[in-house]
Amino acid sequence: MNAMNKTKVPISVYLLIGIIAISFSAIFVRWSDAPASVTAMYRLLMTNVLMLPFLWNYRNEITRIRRRDWLRTAASGIALGLHFLFWMDSLRFTTVASSTAILTLEPIFVLGGAFLIYGQRTSRKAVIAMCVAIIGAICIGWGDFQFSGTALKGDFLSLIGTVAVALHMLWGKSLRERISAFVYSFFVFLFAGLVLAVTNVATGTSFTAYPAKEWGVFLLLAIIPTVFGHYVFNWLLKYMKASSVSMTVLGEPLGASLLAYFLLGEKITAIQLLAGCILLVGVGLFLRSNEKQ
Repeated sequence: MNAMNKTKVPISVYLLIGIIAISFSAIFVRWSDAPASVTAMYRLLMTNVLMLPFLWNYRNEITRIRRRDWLRTAASGIALGLHFLFWMDSLRFTTVASSTAILTLEPIFVLGGAFLIYGQRTSRKAVIAMCVAIIGAICIGWGDFQFSGTALKGDFLSLIGTVAVALHMLWGKSLRERISAFVYSFFVFLFAGLVLAVTNVATGTSFTAYPAKEWGVFLLLAIIPTVFGHYVFNWLLKYMKASSVSMTVLGEPLGASLLAYFLLGEKITAIQLLAGCILLVGVGLFLRSNEKQ
């Protein structure tokens, strides 16, 4: 049985929605002039506000969560908060294509972590497919990689953010076996937002001195890449391996680069489009091989 058939609506539909949604994240961040820590904080806390009216329906489940799972949820939230902090800040120093291409290392970290923590093995075909997809994703941003100056700083920040989101994904896979997607996502977003709030207090960053345009960007980040992106991927963790969910995120460099071309005026070459096709083929082959039982 394949994971892609475990729900009434094909999981591939949810994957497509999630990939398109998170592809907008880099665009919205580039539209904002607010500090990355503030943008990330309001992105998460506004998502909590949107979810809050529905939280009462899950009150019985919340009271049954064990202390150990609360600690893991907090750790997962902290990791997500650090991911947003470092990755969103990386976009101040490097291009969308370069920053998102570095995110393609996430499946490698998740795959290694899944083996070390859960003893989860992956077939040789899946590993080859993953390498094909990662090569395609790296080629998308290769022309924008710069190994000096502020661009290098941005690429390094993106790398730290990638490690953080891999940890978030691994903890999430374990927790989603016992906690619903809504409850898990609500508290993970909350813990992540609080981490960023503490960061802003510690650095003396203003919470309110932003024009209406910035608040609009914060809301867009909450609705599109967070609710329709990260929440959807959290939901999918119950039906797919963490490594498979992280592999689908490789579609973000292609989606973000296309959006950056139309909305930010960043260049895109024929080689990048070809690399995008290679990426999609690699992701498709990986999911087909990795999700077979």
